[in-house]
Amino acid sequence: MLRFFLLLAAVLSLASFGLAQEGPYKILKTVKAGDNGGFDYLYADSDGRRLYIPRTDYVLTDSQGRRLKIPGAGPNARITVYNLDTLEPQGEIPKTNARGVAVDSKSHHAFCTSRPVVMWDSRTLAIIKTIEVEGIPDDILFDPFNQRVWIFSHSQPNATILNANDGSVVGTLDLGGKPEQGVADGRGHVYVDLEDTNRIAAVDAVALKVTAHYGLAGKGNEPTGLAIDAKHHILFAACRHPDAMVILKSDDGKILDALPIGSHNDGAVFNPKTMEAFSSNEDGPFTVIKENSPTSFRVEQNLDTRPGEPCGELHPCAKTLTLDTKTNRIFMIAAEFGPMPANAPKTMFRGPMLPDSVSILVVGK
Repeated sequence: MLRFFLLLAAVLSLASFGLAQEGPYKILKTVKAGDNGGFDYLYADSDGRRLYIPRTDYVLTDSQGRRLKIPGAGPNARITVYNLDTLEPQGEIPKTNARGVAVDSKSHHAFCTSRPVVMWDSRTLAIIKTIEVEGIPDDILFDPFNQRVWIFSHSQPNATILNANDGSVVGTLDLGGKPEQGVADGRGHVYVDLEDTNRIAAVDAVALKVTAHYGLAGKGNEPTGLAIDAKHHILFAACRHPDAMVILKSDDGKILDALPIGSHNDGAVFNPKTMEAFSSNEDGPFTVIKENSPTSFRVEQNLDTRPGEPCGELHPCAKTLTLDTKTNRIFMIAAEFGPMPANAPKTMFRGPMLPDSVSILVVGK
């Protein structure tokens, strides 16, 4: 009897920490995108019905063997384009070493975080122009409030802002830290998580001025994913140390809650139709946070994105995510990796990616 109660207590403990929930979401489809090259942020153009996946290829390493995010592209660098409904290939933007993509459905102009930034027609995939920028472009955000594209960089300038209509540089901005993911509220405000200072930068998107920095009060550190419930002015900051979703007001940074998520987050998104925030976690399960009300939140589900085997060094879970706002489906990306080389530098945290192992995962109800 004692053994039974100890087991029950363990199960309840796991459930309370968000590690054992089942829920409505499941993997609906897995499609091989097996060509070579690294990857980071994928992007769903819900209006244009296309999925963009930047495939990176670094051509230089430093003295410790670390890949450098530098201008120039190796043979595998390009942006692969898929039909968002069927995941059939639809083309590519060649010779482009980018980390993220954003599309303005009004002007039909698309942009990516390469250096120089590449701008193309989202209907034909024809390149329109390239745009010289400083820093090391990483993540990207399109703000429909004033049709501007935000290019984020870990080195200064932390943000370069473009006019989506003609690709001209509107300005640059020092955010006060290294940005990871940015979101816009549609009312002239942009918010960006700063992973090295454990803060969220609140920005006036018209004046191009940082108006505040919101701390996370130790509830989470190294924020790498950020999502927003724009209607209720709520931010969801996905952190790595500890693995937590810190939920705070976008108006003043007041912390509302902090909930456990899977390990090693690399992206977050909010769906206002279902009132759910999602966190993709490379070393742990995909986490769904339910917003019951603007002051009440709970872990709704943790979904294993590596069915049949635990996530680990050789088989990480899906890395980043994007939301198709028309179908309410989540698209993620994952790959298989080989063992760590015997002579690998200390800065290398995972072995080489196996050829033709990249997969697109579709998650939905």
